[in-house]
Amino acid sequence: MNTGDDFDDQMIVAEVVSGQKELFRLLVNRYQKIVYGMGMSFFHNLEDASDFTQEVFLKVFRSLPRFEGRSRFSTWLYKIAYNTGVNNITRKKEYHSFIEEASVWDRDTPERIALRTALREAVGEAVGELPERYRICVDLFFFYDRSYQEIEAITGYPVNTIKSHVFRAKKLLREKLEDFTEGGIE
Repeated sequence: MNTGDDFDDQMIVAEVVSGQKELFRLLVNRYQKIVYGMGMSFFHNLEDASDFTQEVFLKVFRSLPRFEGRSRFSTWLYKIAYNTGVNNITRKKEYHSFIEEASVWDRDTPERIALRTALREAVGEAVGELPERYRICVDLFFFYDRSYQEIEAITGYPVNTIKSHVFRAKKLLREKLEDFTEGGIE
């Protein structure tokens, strides 16, 4: 069942492919923040996230004629974005955590902020050390709130494999973060 946005997306894609290229801006406006957020998750800096966002939308624009509508447009877009990010990371041989730094506006005590920051860094490092197949599933499931079916469409892994990867990744993360959980950090 298509939601209104799914239907609107497919109509916009059809119009852009038929020659009304200026309508592509509607798709950019709808998904730019999400793609930019994914870029920030990969690169943790504004310039690289902006470059990533432009690269993704350029790829999407060029690939629109090949969009067949078998999946939601958003799933197709996220797959292109995720693959672009993974390929860029692989090329640069770096991986940054998907956890944001504590907010400057946080009103907690400096000690609590420092503890949360340390925990975020530990979680980000632990996620970064996961085998890539686990990390991909964990990233999409927890950080991008994708369903198992959407992750299947993005990665090509069967749903049961995805569930297994998420389960094993959680177990590995629990083991790696044992010191933090024993120390009472929430």
